[in-house]
Amino acid sequence: MKLTVKTNTLEISANTSGAELCSVKKDGVEYIWQAGDAWKRYAPILFPFICSPKGKRYKAGGREYTMPSNHGFARDMEFEPLGSDDKSISFRLTSNEETLRIYPYDFELAVRFTVSGDSVEVLNRVKNTGDKDMYFYLGGHPAFNCPLEEGLSFDDYEIRYEKNETIIQQLPNGGERVIIDNEAGYRLTRAIFDNDVIMKDKPNSKSITLMSAKGTRSVTLCYPESECIAVWSSTGNDEARFVCLEPWTSVPVYCDDEYEDIEKKPHAVKLAAGESFDYRYFIEVK
Repeated sequence: MKLTVKTNTLEISANTSGAELCSVKKDGVEYIWQAGDAWKRYAPILFPFICSPKGKRYKAGGREYTMPSNHGFARDMEFEPLGSDDKSISFRLTSNEETLRIYPYDFELAVRFTVSGDSVEVLNRVKNTGDKDMYFYLGGHPAFNCPLEEGLSFDDYEIRYEKNETIIQQLPNGGERVIIDNEAGYRLTRAIFDNDVIMKDKPNSKSITLMSAKGTRSVTLCYPESECIAVWSSTGNDEARFVCLEPWTSVPVYCDDEYEDIEKKPHAVKLAAGESFDYRYFIEVK
């Protein structure tokens, strides 16, 4: 089921399936990728893992579990709609028999999208409803149309960081590739994603922008609470006319594969029984 909110500046829609933001329109122009054949998602929520542990296996409380899906299970589950008002849409997912078989924690994941001017605030609130500490990773994966305007192409766009960054990508053969060296951005090409996602751990910047000097429309994603920001698109596929700007609580779970036990994974968020954890980011469109 889809819920929609329309204000004087924006119209947004989100779906009970995965609590996924599936539309952000300004002046009738769609900014969110519409889940085409090149990638069949819009803006999935990554919970309780970002990416996957080695072999999709991990331990919790000394017992081994398998997380069958990449990026956890929240993106593939039906959320309860909590309703909408004149500026926001809210959903909720709670632990159940299905989740407890693969993730042994009682939780509530509440998601809210709120429009303010030309910006959408995305709030994810995790509550530990159990009687023991819980551990998780959390992130966003919104995909934005690229190009955003007719007459432009994917290669006309660039990624701009708020501040200069150095990004060195680790390659499968053990080598490295320098994406940028103390620079504020890079031009988009298909080849730049040949080695998958481009991520920056502990960035200097708190925002990132998808833009083109040839156009007037852009998307800025602000991530005040993120320890890692990632950029991804499908390589070698000209039909993949999108770019994902992904705010994550930390580097992915596979970076912690040295530790099988989730309790020992250094980048997992630890949440005490009865406590809540708020994680938010903002999408600004022009």
